[in-house]
Amino acid sequence: MNIRKTFTFLAFYASTFVAASSAAVWEVGGTWYQSLNQPSFTPPSWVFGPVWTILYLMIAIVAYRIAYAQETSWKIPTLALWALQIVLNTLWTPIFFGAKNLGGAMIYIGLLWVTICVLIWTTRQVDKLSAFLLLPYLAWVSFAGVLNFAFWSLNP
Repeated sequence: MNIRKTFTFLAFYASTFVAASSAAVWEVGGTWYQSLNQPSFTPPSWVFGPVWTILYLMIAIVAYRIAYAQETSWKIPTLALWALQIVLNTLWTPIFFGAKNLGGAMIYIGLLWVTICVLIWTTRQVDKLSAFLLLPYLAWVSFAGVLNFAFWSLNP
């Protein structure tokens, strides 16, 4: 891997790191969160770190692969969707944990879910392996959406 490609990958991974670091700013799993009525299927707090670490690595790999894939008319729109999903991903944490706005977080996670679905479709036009790498992300965000909805329903 040459220096340009290494820098490109690190730039994409840094973007995912920014998304992940929003959890450090807000009291994720703190007193407020613990005081909420918890859905019965809420995973233990320790699960989120390892899952997101793996997902963020895969998300960065996808962006890197798209950036260096063969030229196609789908490449730029796919990278734009990738950027949109990382922004929505980053914004969810301060809305849920910072603003304590469960309904607002539900809207953002819904937008994120739709964006990931479209991203998978466009990514498939550029690089099939990358589209496959996004499926665990979609599955986890789907679960997180159900969990967000349950928190919203249980804590009016």
